[in-house]
Amino acid sequence: MAMEISLVAQLLNDTLNPDSTVVHTATESLDRLSHSPHFPFSLLSISSGGGNNGQSVAAATYLKNFTRRNIDSENPNSKSNVSKEFKDQLMQSLLKVEPPVLKVLVETFRIIIVAEFVKQNNWPELVPELWSAIQNSNLISSGVNCEWKTINALTVLQALVRPFQYFLNPKVAKEPVPPQLELIAKEILVPMLSLFHQLVQKALSAQGRIEMEMEKILLIVCKCIYFTVRSHMPSALVPLLPSFCHWKEDLAHFFRTLITRHRKYSDKLMPDIINSALKIVRYSTNISKLDFLSERIISLAFDVISNILETGPGWRLVSSHFSFLLDSAILPALVLNEKDVSEWEEDAEEYIRKNLPSELEEISGWREDLFTARKSAMNLLGVISLSKGPPMGTSSNGSSASSKRKKTRIINDYFGVLMAYGGLQDFIREQKPGYITTLVQTRLLPLYKIPVSSPYLIASANWIIGELASCLTEEMNADVYSSLLKALTMPDNESVSCYPVRISAAGAIAELLENDYPPPDWLPLLQVVISRINVEDEETLILFQLLCSVVEAGDESVMDHIPFMITSLVGTLSKSIHPGMETWPQVLEKGFATLAVMSQSWENSVPEETEQVESSEKWISGRTTNGKSLSALLEQAWLTPMHPVDGEVRPIPTCLDDSSTLLRSVMLSVTGSNAIQQLKLSELLLVWADLIADWHAWEELEDLSVFDCIKEVVSLHSKYGLKNFIVRQMPSPPAPPVPQQSIIEGIGAFVSEAISQYPSATWRASSCIHMLLNVPSYSFETENVKQSLVNAFSRAAFSRFREIQSKPCSLWKPLLFVISSCYLCYPDTVESILERDSDKGFTIWVSAVAFVGTGSFEPGLSTKSEIKLTAMTLAKVIERLLGQQNLRVDLSRDCFKSLLETLVRLKEVEDEMEEDEDGEAEEDGEEDDGDDDDSEDSEEDELEETEEEFLERYAEAASALENGMVVEEGDVEDQEHEIELGSLQEADEEKVVLSLIERFRHVLIQGHGIPTQIISSFLNAFPKFSCFFQQ
Repeated sequence: MAMEISLVAQLLNDTLNPDSTVVHTATESLDRLSHSPHFPFSLLSISSGGGNNGQSVAAATYLKNFTRRNIDSENPNSKSNVSKEFKDQLMQSLLKVEPPVLKVLVETFRIIIVAEFVKQNNWPELVPELWSAIQNSNLISSGVNCEWKTINALTVLQALVRPFQYFLNPKVAKEPVPPQLELIAKEILVPMLSLFHQLVQKALSAQGRIEMEMEKILLIVCKCIYFTVRSHMPSALVPLLPSFCHWKEDLAHFFRTLITRHRKYSDKLMPDIINSALKIVRYSTNISKLDFLSERIISLAFDVISNILETGPGWRLVSSHFSFLLDSAILPALVLNEKDVSEWEEDAEEYIRKNLPSELEEISGWREDLFTARKSAMNLLGVISLSKGPPMGTSSNGSSASSKRKKTRIINDYFGVLMAYGGLQDFIREQKPGYITTLVQTRLLPLYKIPVSSPYLIASANWIIGELASCLTEEMNADVYSSLLKALTMPDNESVSCYPVRISAAGAIAELLENDYPPPDWLPLLQVVISRINVEDEETLILFQLLCSVVEAGDESVMDHIPFMITSLVGTLSKSIHPGMETWPQVLEKGFATLAVMSQSWENSVPEETEQVESSEKWISGRTTNGKSLSALLEQAWLTPMHPVDGEVRPIPTCLDDSSTLLRSVMLSVTGSNAIQQLKLSELLLVWADLIADWHAWEELEDLSVFDCIKEVVSLHSKYGLKNFIVRQMPSPPAPPVPQQSIIEGIGAFVSEAISQYPSATWRASSCIHMLLNVPSYSFETENVKQSLVNAFSRAAFSRFREIQSKPCSLWKPLLFVISSCYLCYPDTVESILERDSDKGFTIWVSAVAFVGTGSFEPGLSTKSEIKLTAMTLAKVIERLLGQQNLRVDLSRDCFKSLLETLVRLKEVEDEMEEDEDGEAEEDGEEDDGDDDDSEDSEEDELEETEEEFLERYAEAASALENGMVVEEGDVEDQEHEIELGSLQEADEEKVVLSLIERFRHVLIQGHGIPTQIISSFLNAFPKFSCFFQQ
């Protein structure tokens, strides 16, 4: 054992060696030693040896990873095989090790207790042994030379209760308190609370390091209590709840949980909880001098009061303290202080995140880690303003002393007033329009007219205007926008940066546009935004976001300016694209995204056929201008060498979604073959196809533009023919004559990967596959390309289908249809692939297609192209099955029954389409009115979901998820598109069926018991087939 410990220690040292060969050898040796039963003991011994600290941490880390590999804590059915001897030694080590080792080693403990104690309720001696360790630890026990550390023991307790902070079984709507948690509360937490006052007294009387250690211990104890009651309420803690109300700072989270989660127990305690919270919030007068943790405690105390005020008895209990709260807690937290000024200058973005949140960009928006005392005070002010209680008398105790204050004090206090407006925004929105107009015109807009205005006040005023955007009146529209444009262009002065002023102005304008409050004239706004965009400027990211908002909101009002704006932005962005770039700067990515929004808006604004010819010609001219500008930008980004990859120079694979939108706009601008060459489309498409072939960044909606671009590529090739589309030309010397990937082959790789990796993209990918197989004209020389595509598509679709075949769902259809299109192209190839990839794979696929064609399949076949493809596939399968020497009659008959049902459904759909075309014009108005009425009725009937209903719904969803019943279906809109069938669209399915029946009537019909209902429905739809079904 000692020799093994020495060897493991040496190998761990070798893993820290700068020589990669030594590290690799040591890692392999450790992997071999890991099969020894003594290996975890060796790691534990090194971790707790107290020698080399780096070696101890390395051993603890290896032990953590070793334990994670050998214990599957995520699997409820997995059994832990950790010996009692190891668990005992682990506990002994945890109680003694130094903090850096404890931090890692406790993770090993957590993995084991989740698998053994939490999920299997094993390790019965754990709780009593841990309580004994706490009692006999150095800061609790009176022993002089105690080797167990109190902080270590409590850290172990925290790891033990942490898993119980959440419900353990999501399939149970009302989960009882776990017996393990009841045991911990009874045996450890309750008796430990009697020691709490000892710890508090030591923390108050001790000095130096011990004081810091005591503070940490108190924090851990509070966290343990918080984790215990976050979801559950152990019965042993209920009698002790009143005693918690006399604790203050460290239990704010506990109070909030008690009020929001355990109202049954908290109502009686609310007066004491309020008193504790009030004692904390009074420290907001010194907010600028407090550290982060102290400010966070005050913030939580404000939140506790807000939570209480939102309960039934809240108003009665809190209203008597309103004056104190407003004068001595809330307003002191709102005024401008030294910390704000310092943060404004040193970290403006942090200041904006905390004080001027907007929807623009990621840097603006409330986040959990950015909650401040000011934010919580504003929230409490808003809750007070909306709380319903008896009428309150207004105070006349106004102060006239403000006129005598210094200018700095005036600015600081008025800053607090503006923040108060922010907290009262929900209340203000409920007032009459005249009230809001007066407030904006007398309290906000005058700030912009002061010759030397305070940037702090202007920035806050910008934010308030944005927050009140939904209720601003038309009469002050011009004043509001002129003020915000002035703020948007405010230059820095010698002493103060105005960056937050400009950012908050951009955010306010975006909010106005979002709330349908447009400017009186769009051109000044566009000119200001475009003129201020500079790739070297940190504000450009926000300006790009604002420009997107302007284009989307302005719609037709800004369309005439888009070609100029695109040309201008392309010129600006071109300056930031340089050869040798390894990554794109964020400003370049945002620039491409903005161009994508503008180019898509232009395409969406295509004039109606009934509009004037002049308007149409102007639009086409603008489209051509856009195409030339965007082509030049893509040429610089893609055709200029960027950086080498595996010895080959390639463009940077970034912004492919936005780049695809730009490339599609370039293709849409093509009006002839000459334009393809001028715009270098073939070259651009080759690079684009290579890039998407290696696409691995599957994200919801981000690939939509790629699929749209694929469809446009196929369409463009059908019209004009694209060089290198199906077969890529050999590279010119001196490059080696090695065939490279063509455009369609790159696209094929992309859609195959989409089907394999991303369920939500399955419908879009399958739609593209049908186009790739059925639209282009393949010559004899290019048939091998088509066959390789069929091979890849059918393999990917069948592999994905086998994963979900146990439960019929709508995602069956696109996968089966992909294989069907492939089968109709090369039946022998597809049969071979299916049989090779799965036992009886061909039969599995055929049976599934036959089932989809019946009325038993839900959601059924919906579009004409789906039904036609199903019918043609079934007919082809029957023909081949009955044409083989080894007849597969039973499978053929199942397919024939499904084929008859499919043809009946096809006839019904065709009749419905004819009826819709005849009656569409008359019914449009009536349908619209009816829809409005229905939507209004549904809104009135909609009831808010209760907590019980919510828990029941999520329990059912959890059960379905565990049983594998949930299948990601993809976007509903993608399921409604017709399939591109190419020449198959002209096929006459009736003739095909007639030929089948004439050839194989004796096998398919006579004496083989086709259900009467199927025959009857088929003959009603197709009477001419009656002669074949006569007995």
